[in-house]
Amino acid sequence: MYLGKVIGKVWATRKDPSLVGIRLLIVEPIDHERHPIGDPFIAVDVVNAGPDETVYWVSAREAPNALPDKYGPVDAAIVGIADCINT
Repeated sequence: MYLGKVIGKVWATRKDPSLVGIRLLIVEPIDHERHPIGDPFIAVDVVNAGPDETVYWVSAREAPNALPDKYGPVDAAIVGIADCINT
């Protein structure tokens, strides 16, 4: 799992059927000190994260497992909201 910050939303007029009803958010990867460490990307949101929240995300083979049907064209998924980060 990796840390990220929600920086925006994506509105899609058409989606794959496995993604209907699931939000797409723009996430900026961050380190444990909350500094940006990469380019923003789109992730499915299965935990109802909000703007500017710090989130946990997974990628690759683990990402579709976060969907209700455990299947879909997904490269990244938000799987948790970080309440605090202790360094």
